[in-house]
Amino acid sequence: MKEKDRIKYLEDKIHRLSEIGMALSSEKNTDKLFEMILDEARRITNADGRTLYTIDKNGNLKFEILSSDTMNQKMGGTSGIEIPYYPVKLYLDDGKPNNSNISAYVALTGKTVNIRDAYETEKGFDFSGTKAFDKKYNYRSKSFLTVPLKNHENEIIGVMQLLNARDENKNIISFTSEMQEQVESLSSQGAVALTNKRLVEELKTLFEAFIKLIATAIDKKSEYTGGHCERVPIITMMLAEAVEKVEVGKYKNFSMTPEERYELYIASWLHDCGKVATPPHIVDKSTKLEAIFDRIELVNHRMEILKRDAEIEFLKRQLRVGKIKEYDKKYIDRIKQIDDNMKFLRSVNYGGEFMLPEKQDRVREISSEVLKIDGKNINILSDEEVENLNIPKGTLLPKEREIINDHIVITIEMLEKLPYPKQLKNVPEFAGGHHEKLDGTGYPKGLKSDEMSVQAKMMAIADIFEALTAADRPYKDGKKLSQAMRIMGFMKNDYHIDEDLFEIFVKSKIHKNYAEKYLSESQIDKIDEEAILSK
Repeated sequence: MKEKDRIKYLEDKIHRLSEIGMALSSEKNTDKLFEMILDEARRITNADGRTLYTIDKNGNLKFEILSSDTMNQKMGGTSGIEIPYYPVKLYLDDGKPNNSNISAYVALTGKTVNIRDAYETEKGFDFSGTKAFDKKYNYRSKSFLTVPLKNHENEIIGVMQLLNARDENKNIISFTSEMQEQVESLSSQGAVALTNKRLVEELKTLFEAFIKLIATAIDKKSEYTGGHCERVPIITMMLAEAVEKVEVGKYKNFSMTPEERYELYIASWLHDCGKVATPPHIVDKSTKLEAIFDRIELVNHRMEILKRDAEIEFLKRQLRVGKIKEYDKKYIDRIKQIDDNMKFLRSVNYGGEFMLPEKQDRVREISSEVLKIDGKNINILSDEEVENLNIPKGTLLPKEREIINDHIVITIEMLEKLPYPKQLKNVPEFAGGHHEKLDGTGYPKGLKSDEMSVQAKMMAIADIFEALTAADRPYKDGKKLSQAMRIMGFMKNDYHIDEDLFEIFVKSKIHKNYAEKYLSESQIDKIDEEAILSK
């Protein structure tokens, strides 16, 4: 070869290696990465048979791809055909290295093995299985090139084996030193690309595990909200999948890449991470008078004092004037009144969706009851207790509700401090927008519909549905499906949630599919979907 031609050949070789290196580093699918390595090896050597192994978790060689042009065979990789062979053991049952197997030897030593003819080799490798295969299928295995795949730390992560190099006329030839050099260079590039991908996957797994750890810690923080952070992602991704399938309407052209779906998935797990800063006594406030303990028992104690005082007064009156029927009735009525008042206070102590004004008036009326303790007259209820018992919805005072609501501000602040890769840059917006309402009355930013992402709108629906149906909230039982969906229908009409997304939620039967897996049978009832979707 002339010097000029030699230089051109080397330039082309370097250029090709550079191209395949970039291609390998950019490929995200492991199976495709394997196939790219073997396809390039085939281009270099025109090898008839190609096998790629990786080191499995047990330290053995696992078949990843096996292909043969002559046999018209391809298994593993993207073929969808499972390779029916057991992994190659690197060590025998007696603990000795399996050096008689050429692939195992290469994996153990890190040395390339180039065999001219398997039938004439004197290197001590056992080719009895190869010869049996050849006899059965009328094939002739001759030249072998077995190369280790070493990562950047010089660790063996796999083995590539090529069988029967061929010339341009498809005659079997030996693997030349030049072929070996190029294949070794290819295996090195492939190993680095594969290692990088595995490192990314491992970091991704670690990242997800850390996120789920935070979510679990939040859920474990309160016995009343346990599982919320886990269930919202389930509903969110169910809705996301349904939205991408619609062929008509506002969202017919909406789609997400795998990276965008993953971004939404991560955001849904982190949507309540700010609750780590929310005081447990507020999160766990299961009754209106609950603090360190439920102060309704203090109220009951005072009521018992009222009953004691009534009894003392009754007995004193008897001693003065004797037994009078009228006094007997007055005493009985007084005791009944105290018991009725206490029963009423216990009932309103449990939060609900709405407290009628007349019930609030009765609380204030009861509070005017006076009892004497240590020579001092005090009201049966303090002003602070009256304020708590008259909470119209739920169990939280406005100031406590503000603390709860502040979790989303903290969520955004926490998430915005993280150094996201570009494919996760929208996580703070998705996670931080699930309490916004389309009419601008939500929090924390008061965003309107056109200022919200589709993903945040989907998460809002998921969060509301989970909250309504959850059976572990402190102030209420989980609602029946019909009740939850009716409330969400009202929210849709009030422009609090996205009408089109909610329609997809209903028509895709997400509520039913979720209920069958995660709700109790007592919560699942018949739903009038037409009525829910109507204005």
